[in-house]
Amino acid sequence: MSAMKSSGRFFTIGLVASWYSSNIGVLLLNKYLLSNYGFKYPIFLTMCHMTACSLLSYIAIVWMKMVPMQTIRSRIQFMKISALSMIFCASVVSGNVSLRFLPVSFNQAIGATTPFFTAVFAYLMTLKREAWLTYVTLIPVVTGVIIASGGEPSFHLFGFIMCVGATAARALKSVVQGILLSSEGEKLNSMNLLMYMAPIAVVLLLPATLFMEENVVGITLALARDDIRIVWLLLFNSALAYFVNLTNFLVTKHTSALTLQVLGNAKGAVAVVVSILIFRNPVSVTGMLGYTLTVIGVILYSEARKRTK
Repeated sequence: MSAMKSSGRFFTIGLVASWYSSNIGVLLLNKYLLSNYGFKYPIFLTMCHMTACSLLSYIAIVWMKMVPMQTIRSRIQFMKISALSMIFCASVVSGNVSLRFLPVSFNQAIGATTPFFTAVFAYLMTLKREAWLTYVTLIPVVTGVIIASGGEPSFHLFGFIMCVGATAARALKSVVQGILLSSEGEKLNSMNLLMYMAPIAVVLLLPATLFMEENVVGITLALARDDIRIVWLLLFNSALAYFVNLTNFLVTKHTSALTLQVLGNAKGAVAVVVSILIFRNPVSVTGMLGYTLTVIGVILYSEARKRTK
């Protein structure tokens, strides 16, 4: 019995380590490709991610049967998934664009304000009100980012706007998902939802890539002739983007909601530390204090929500 418990604990630790590695890995690799390597095509990069998610989701569900396959039951459900996919695309593309201009540490500080945007959209779209204490905890979340922005040595206005847009779109997706796929007949687990959303995302991103990043395929092939590493970096990065979703699903399945919340808050801090160590981007005491205040606000927000439920 103790051997089974021990193996289960090691399995969970392995899952969490994989979740952290894939999340932080894809973030750092995106930053390296878009900023340090000079591959300035965030829409094409996002399309590569979605193509990998389409293929690997299909293999995991249809061939490997990791989770039961759920089918789309109506045209209305398909339209709802398409709307979600559009918001999902906007979030990922904006996030990748922001990484061209902002350091990962500041990107994560802005990303930590997701609860603020979730609360705003939930109120605007569903008129759902939280307890007053929950709204109070959002003050340090926003204040922290304002302080961090003022103290950020590598501040870039366009990158900041893109990152705020990505964070808002991520929050909007979670609220819209709760509204659109709320009935029992339409609910999909995250793996099945990704399998349907990713191909739609590819279809949406293809014309955007061709129009906004002209001749990107030709440029990538020319780059590959000079440096074959770009092909392996794109393939590895795209596979990693899928494993972020897979490990997130598995960690959610094998741990409690509270554990997931704590791990999620810590993950952002780990990403900040690792990115500073790797990219050596300058940081200020004011910036780090701002980020710390935001993280404290997020923790307080999570606690306040838990107590009012």
